Amino acid sequence: MSEESPLILVVEDEPDLADLYAAWLGDDYRVRTAYGGREALDALDDEIDAILLDQRMPGLSGDEVLDEVRDRGIDCRVAMVTAVEPDFDIIEMGFDDYLVKPVSKESLRETVESLLERNEYEEGVQELFSVSSKIAVLEAEKRQAELEENEEYQRLKERHEELQEELDTTVSGFTEHEEFEGLFREVGSGDAEDVDLPDGDEKEFGE
Repeated sequence: MSEESPLILVVEDEPDLADLYAAWLGDDYRVRTAYGGREALDALDDEIDAILLDQRMPGLSGDEVLDEVRDRGIDCRVAMVTAVEPDFDIIEMGFDDYLVKPVSKESLRETVESLLERNEYEEGVQELFSVSSKIAVLEAEKRQAELEENEEYQRLKERHEELQEELDTTVSGFTEHEEFEGLFREVGSGDAEDVDLPDGDEKEFGE
């Protein structure tokens, strides 16, 4: 394994499951495992590219680990991998994606690939991914009436629209990647377009 390969931190308090995730990823990535929240804090550094984070762990929860990741300013993408059914409290959490256990090998690998791709985009695009992921998760779990009555969810939808306008892009090209289907289903239709990123670089989303 090359030292330049992306480094994935797997945080899971069930050692057998953590080791299984590591085995699924080990052919393509460097993998660091932590069998609990406190061990995860010891494993955190700027070398990490993505984190797969269990939410419900004894001692130090995944939510607390996530807060510490963001407080330390570690620039990596985080996916919660959890048996906890999502509620509206996920709106304020700083994760990038959310997987509900049990998780298949294919789903886990696709999520890691997606997280690493997001590292290539500027913050506005990363936020659009995160917001879209939360909307998709909540819409899959909640009744329409609950969504309409929840003020936080409505603000999330408004933020989604604001990001679309700020980025001035059509993201339909993302549907070429299965993991993005549904995240942008309310975004405009048409062919994929180049995105003018704030730093002046252009990146085609359909690539």
